[in-house]
Amino acid sequence: MSVTKTACVAVLLLVPVALAAQKADTNQITPEEFMAKLSPRSGTVVISNGLATLQVPPTFRYIDAAAAKRLLTEAWGNPPAASEGVLGMLYPADVSPLDSGSWGVIISFDEDGYVNDSGAAAIDYTKLMQQMQQGVAESNEERRKDGYATVQLVGWAEQPHYNPETHKLYWAKELAFSDNTHHTLNYNVRVLGRRGVLVLNAVSSMNALPEIAQSMQNVIGFVDFNAGHRYQDFIPGADKKAAYGVAGLIVGAVAAKAGFFKLLWVGILAFKKLIVAAVAAVGVWMRRVFGKKQSPQAPAAPPTAA
Repeated sequence: MSVTKTACVAVLLLVPVALAAQKADTNQITPEEFMAKLSPRSGTVVISNGLATLQVPPTFRYIDAAAAKRLLTEAWGNPPAASEGVLGMLYPADVSPLDSGSWGVIISFDEDGYVNDSGAAAIDYTKLMQQMQQGVAESNEERRKDGYATVQLVGWAEQPHYNPETHKLYWAKELAFSDNTHHTLNYNVRVLGRRGVLVLNAVSSMNALPEIAQSMQNVIGFVDFNAGHRYQDFIPGADKKAAYGVAGLIVGAVAAKAGFFKLLWVGILAFKKLIVAAVAAVGVWMRRVFGKKQSPQAPAAPPTAA
């Protein structure tokens, strides 16, 4: 699987039932021991062999790619594919990621090339949302056939904002799934670079929007590419250009490259069940990656804001 595909996968942090079951079955590890082995830290963090640097403040903790994979798969029971391409994770220091009120930020990198931002100021975000809503609605028939809950893209939780000086973009979407009464918040940050885009995704319930919105503004400020990888380091004629612009980042890189809605999909793990807004082509890919569908289960309780 390419990094581009996995970058579209975000994670909703819920009660770590997998770890609880492990403790009950083996009696070999406590939550405290599990977290200690993840080696969470703050301060200066360099990721992906010098690609970017995070100046993580004391209010956050960072865990590296290997630790993030353990947290995603062992503690939360997500499929291994959820951790492919993940470079690390951030989470608030005042709430353990093993608590029910926790949330975190998944970090990955889309190496699709330099994204031209020249048209960013002219984007009509109201019209873009209407087009995205139509695309998601049209995908629901395939979702029903594949046995997944249908999804409604309610609207912007925060309208996209692009800073042409820092080359940083953020936005948030509100989604509603047919098998759960609680709406889902999908908060996205993109940092444009020379060879691609640094991807930071946080997913939680809508009631956590005020906390996450404030925290993600802090995250935007302490994440930057290193020299040689920055947006301004792009070499025209020598470096690869992405096949999409800023609007494509919001819609989804895969969808943008395939013709906007041909492969439009929203990948998230919500309420301990994989939910994918996909058309037929992506549905086939999902079945290949994740195998047979599981029997329907009652949705778990949503996370609550800390």
